[in-house]
Amino acid sequence: MTTEPVQTVAIIGASGRIGGAFAKALLQTGKHSVTALTRKGSNGVVPEGVNKVVVDYGDESTVVEALKGQQFLIITLGVTAPPDLHSKIAAAAGKAQVPYVMPNYYGYPLHTVTDTTDLYTKLSQERLQDVPRNGFSAQVIMACGFWYEWSLALGDEWFGFDIVRRKVTFIDDGKRTITASTWDQCGRAVAALLSLPQKTSDSSSPSLADFTDNKGMLIESFHVSQRDMLDSLHRVLGTTDADWEIVHEAVDKRLKDGAEAMQRGDRRGFAKQLYGGVFNAANPISNYAGEANEVLGLPKEDLDEATRRAVDMANSGYNPFQSSQ
Repeated sequence: MTTEPVQTVAIIGASGRIGGAFAKALLQTGKHSVTALTRKGSNGVVPEGVNKVVVDYGDESTVVEALKGQQFLIITLGVTAPPDLHSKIAAAAGKAQVPYVMPNYYGYPLHTVTDTTDLYTKLSQERLQDVPRNGFSAQVIMACGFWYEWSLALGDEWFGFDIVRRKVTFIDDGKRTITASTWDQCGRAVAALLSLPQKTSDSSSPSLADFTDNKGMLIESFHVSQRDMLDSLHRVLGTTDADWEIVHEAVDKRLKDGAEAMQRGDRRGFAKQLYGGVFNAANPISNYAGEANEVLGLPKEDLDEATRRAVDMANSGYNPFQSSQ
C-alpha cells in the first residue's frame, strides 16, 4: 500500500534564509500548502504564496491552534531565539498531533554518535530529544553539514575567512576536508522528501518513512577544505595568495580561545569552538557522505557560484544576529 505525500506543511522561521529556502522550494512543487508561523510583532517577510499565521510563543494554545491540521512541521530558529523555544514548539506540535516534525538541527549526523564530550554533540543531542518527548510526532532529521554561504561570509570565527579584509586563518594546515551544503540544496532536499509517498509497501521505492526517527536524511553540496575555499575565492575575486593575509592556528588553540571567549560573554567564541571542532582531523563525522542525494535526485552544484553568493553577503555587511521569527 502506498500513501499520498504530505500536503500541509508548517514552517517556523519562513522569513529567514533557510526557512525561506524551504518554503520557496516546497511551493515550486505545486504539491503543498505552506503555512508560516510568525511571532507577534515580527517584521519578517515570508515568500509570496505562503499562508501567514501570527502566534504568541508565550501562549502555547496559539501555537497548538496554528498547527492543527498540519502534517509536517519544519522548525528553523534564528540564532537569537530563546533557548527554551525549540522544546516549547516541539511540545505544541505533539498536542496539535502533527505527524512529522523536522527539528532545528541542520548540521552533522550526530544523532548516531554516543560520545558527548564535544560541545557540538552535546548541544545537538539535547535538541534532538525535544520531538520524541512530545509523544506523538515522528522526527525527521536532516543532516546537511554547515551552511556554506553563511559560514564563509560571517567572518574569522566561522570558516576562518574575513572576505572584506582579505584575511584567512587556516586551522592547522587548512587541508581538512568537511561536508557543507547550500541553503538552496537544503530546500531542494526538503521539497523532494515531501514529494515522496509517506509510506510504501515496495521496499525498492523511497518514502518519507525511510527517513523518520533516527534514520536521518544525509545530504551534501560540497566536500571542501579551507584551502579549497580560498582557491574558489581567488577564482571569484581574481586574487592570489599574495593578495591575502594567511595565518595558521592549531586546532587546540582555536578551541581554547573559543572557550575563553565564551566565558567572557563573547558569543563569537561559540562559533570558534563549534567550527574548530569540525575542522579537527580527529572528528569522525565532519566529512560524511550525502547518502540521500541520489535518492532525492539532488543536483551537483558549482562551488564558485556558492562562493560568489558568500562574497556578496560579506560585502553587504550581512548580519544574522537579529531575530525575525
